[in-house]
Amino acid sequence: MTITQLKYVLAVAEHQNFTKAAEKTFVTQPTLSMQIQKLEEELDILIFNRGKKPIELTPVGLKIVNQAKSIVNEAERMQDVVDQEKGFIGGEFRLGMIPTIMPTLLPMFLKTFTVRYPKVQLRIEELATDEIITKLHEGHLDAAIAATPLYNEKIKERPIYYEPFVGYVPESHRLYNKETIESSDLEIEDILLLEDGHCFRDGVINLCKVSKLAKDDPFQLESGSFETLIKLSHEGLGMTLLPFLHTLDISEKQQKHLKHFKEPSPAREVSLIYPKSELKMQIINAMYDVIAGVIRGAIRFQDVKIISPVK
Repeated sequence: MTITQLKYVLAVAEHQNFTKAAEKTFVTQPTLSMQIQKLEEELDILIFNRGKKPIELTPVGLKIVNQAKSIVNEAERMQDVVDQEKGFIGGEFRLGMIPTIMPTLLPMFLKTFTVRYPKVQLRIEELATDEIITKLHEGHLDAAIAATPLYNEKIKERPIYYEPFVGYVPESHRLYNKETIESSDLEIEDILLLEDGHCFRDGVINLCKVSKLAKDDPFQLESGSFETLIKLSHEGLGMTLLPFLHTLDISEKQQKHLKHFKEPSPAREVSLIYPKSELKMQIINAMYDVIAGVIRGAIRFQDVKIISPVK
């Protein structure tokens, strides 16, 4: 029995297809099939029911896969221990980022990180929070940057910064002439929201203390883009809320539409999250230090009130 054989088993269990599993593990399909067959012969059991389409795990195969995950994780931890002992910061690092954070935060720290740690091969994916949690659990991500708290017992959260919400208010809106706004000023019926699935949307809804949108509104409009929401606000369809870092890219002409909240300002907590196995902690710590360093020059630290993205 080898670690490589166990990795092949995990790949087939995930993709339910030998050909696809071979592609993902960068071997030929005959090589992968032969190694799994050798393992089955050694253990004198069948791990997969090959007569099913897609391929299914046998009852004992399911137990083998669960054990294989632990063994492969521990093998990777051993290399991680050696890397940390040597002070080595390098190798592949798979990072997930949610869509409302990635466009603004990534350009701020990516160049600094890659210059400082050239031996790290970053693999970055833009994913929704639910997808991030699943991939962290399945071992397909090493860490992620997301809005927290998530209240997930299998994930560790390390807050990096607190990002205030900022109102974007068109001239025709009732709040336009106010210098600062308050949470009590907000009415969910005239706030343009991101589409369902974005945790920033959930934070806005929680801020307005409602559980769902009114069903009798003349229309309900949601978008996956802050830029679209800004354009729609200028059409008189309502105001919107933006994360602070996004406002740094607002044009000088649009600055007059930004309305900051009276302190304590509602804000989201942005954290570096990772599995409790704490693999590749030397890279996670390095990334935390780089992001925390660059963000200090961008966000004015103030009295904030954290709005949870969880309903």
